[in-house]
Amino acid sequence: MAGLAGVKPLLGLAVSGGGDSMALLHLAVAAGVRVSVATVDHCLRAEAAAEAASVARACAALGVPHVVLRWHWDGVGNLQDRARRGRLALLSGWARELGLSAVALGHTRDDVAETFLMRLGRGAGVDGLSAMAARREALGVTFLRPLLDVSRAELRDWLRARGVEWVEDPSNENDRFARVRARRDLAGLAKAGVSVEALVSIATQMAEVRDALDAQAREAVARVVRLEAGDVLFNAAAFTKLPLEIQRRLLLATVLWIGSVEYSPRGAAMIRLRDAVAAGRAAMLTGVRCGTAKGIVRFGREVRAVRDLEVPADAVWDGRWRISGGDHKGLTLRALAEEGLCLCPDWRRAGLPRASLLASPALWRGEELVAAPLAGLAGDWRLDCLPPVGVLAAAQGL
Repeated sequence: MAGLAGVKPLLGLAVSGGGDSMALLHLAVAAGVRVSVATVDHCLRAEAAAEAASVARACAALGVPHVVLRWHWDGVGNLQDRARRGRLALLSGWARELGLSAVALGHTRDDVAETFLMRLGRGAGVDGLSAMAARREALGVTFLRPLLDVSRAELRDWLRARGVEWVEDPSNENDRFARVRARRDLAGLAKAGVSVEALVSIATQMAEVRDALDAQAREAVARVVRLEAGDVLFNAAAFTKLPLEIQRRLLLATVLWIGSVEYSPRGAAMIRLRDAVAAGRAAMLTGVRCGTAKGIVRFGREVRAVRDLEVPADAVWDGRWRISGGDHKGLTLRALAEEGLCLCPDWRRAGLPRASLLASPALWRGEELVAAPLAGLAGDWRLDCLPPVGVLAAAQGL
């Protein structure tokens, strides 16, 4: 398999029992790749357990380790989105526990075309219309899509030629789901001369455009952006001279990093934020605040967004912060807030804005403040902010 060239063992495979993932399993084994398999049972259909068992039997016949990971929906939010997030979390945890080099998924060329069509209908821009990446990082795990150049039909033909069985998920026929509707629309577009290959080609070109814009954005970040104690600072004059799309990308990268959010805010919200920055107005978006003073636009966490966030002291707080330096037992991390700041008499010497300190992490033992390194109360404790990735990684300082 060309898509798995150079992959180190042990490789994880996500196999549902459908044709795409079963082909991935058999292709990987035929290529001599040492693999371990996980099947995610979303516990939404009675047939799912039997399908997972069929994957287990296929893996046993191939001499491949297999495990079933179960996800339960709590009935809250969008089912498909929650299931996708849950699946990703389960696979990531499994991969980290086994020390897997990566996890391969069975997405095909048809998935690229369907995703393009779905996002086109939602009015997505360059990023949304770009072809899904063959490699991505999520939750500390590398995910691979080695079958993006292959069609669904080609994989099924390959399986039939070898007498390999697979299962068909009945939800693939349920037009309540956007992907099922997109799949049916593709058949209609083909009659009009718009093929899957044509849509994949456009999505691939969009990915090239995205990469070019990201390169320009990284160059701008190196000149315009500085990091300070988890805040992001823009040179206001230099920022306003950037092309509008590059401004949007810098703002988006900033909001995603500080806000620790997975999904991008809607386009209209980003335009409002960009207009506010250009006008020097204060603004807020997804728990990220910004304001302009002395030619600097400062973005930081909004204290109300993290006011109730508390984790054990040895865990990551708000997706970005770790503390080290002593015995964590019985201690927690939560926002410094007003009640903590008043216990830090030297906080002004830190040279950080009051709003930034209020939303900064502090070490607590119940209601007792143990340490607030950013506010001048550190002792032996050290607070570290995990560096940004993507275009914002080119910023200076931290």
